[in-house]
Amino acid sequence: MVEPQGVRRYVAHVILWIGIAVVAFPVYLAVVASTQEASQIANGQMSLWPGGHFIETYTRTLFVGTSGTTREPVGVMLLNSLIMALAIALGKIAISILSAYAIVYFRFPFRMAVFWLIFMTLMLPVEVRIYPTYKIAADLGLLDSYSGLALPLIASATATLLFRQFFMTVPDELLEASRIDGAGPFRFFKDTLLPLSRTNMAALFVILFIYGWNQYLWPLLITTRDDMQTIVIGIRKMIVTSDALTEWPVVMATAVLAMLPPVAVVIVMQKLFVRGLVETEK
Repeated sequence: MVEPQGVRRYVAHVILWIGIAVVAFPVYLAVVASTQEASQIANGQMSLWPGGHFIETYTRTLFVGTSGTTREPVGVMLLNSLIMALAIALGKIAISILSAYAIVYFRFPFRMAVFWLIFMTLMLPVEVRIYPTYKIAADLGLLDSYSGLALPLIASATATLLFRQFFMTVPDELLEASRIDGAGPFRFFKDTLLPLSRTNMAALFVILFIYGWNQYLWPLLITTRDDMQTIVIGIRKMIVTSDALTEWPVVMATAVLAMLPPVAVVIVMQKLFVRGLVETEK
């Protein structure tokens, strides 16, 4: 006789595999479509098995480009997105951890008012302040540049809040011990707080990297040259009005390539990411 606990576990695994299949099947279709001819996809005759154009399609996608409204190779778009996502993630972490350190460990006038002003910016998404941000970026000559892609997005109230809450859990005895050892504020930050914040920074890096990688509206406004556009913008520009003119194998190959860097970041930093989300004892 099967125990109820075993039945529940079996049902849970079945539901899990069904969920995985639902999520993975569109990805599988994109991979399959990228290996077949454009006419097969446009005519609705696409096979569910990979075709014989894998090397040809991906070579053209990475190094040649498409005949849509953008003609830049996807390799250039991947590089632009990678630089933008890394700059946003690292910039947000650097600014946020320093801001949280100043708010928690330094006493200055209107300290809490500054914190609540930072916190209130959570209610102002990019879309709300998009015009003044664009105007400032244009006046500073940041259009069509990596600085323009990343700098307006590197401030993060969420990361500042998370680092502040973590620093408030650090025992005061560590600060007193550092003072007794003759450590100044910078040394205490570098030798004590940074090592303790490693898992938090890893978790935030994964989240913020994906946030920067998936940006659409801001890169669409700030870039006018094809050689500065990101992979998300490139996918949209490859899809033209008429389905018959869209090179669907190239589009699907681009979509597959666009998924690889975020997936790689999650896989490489998986352990630190999970620890940073669930670890409570520092």
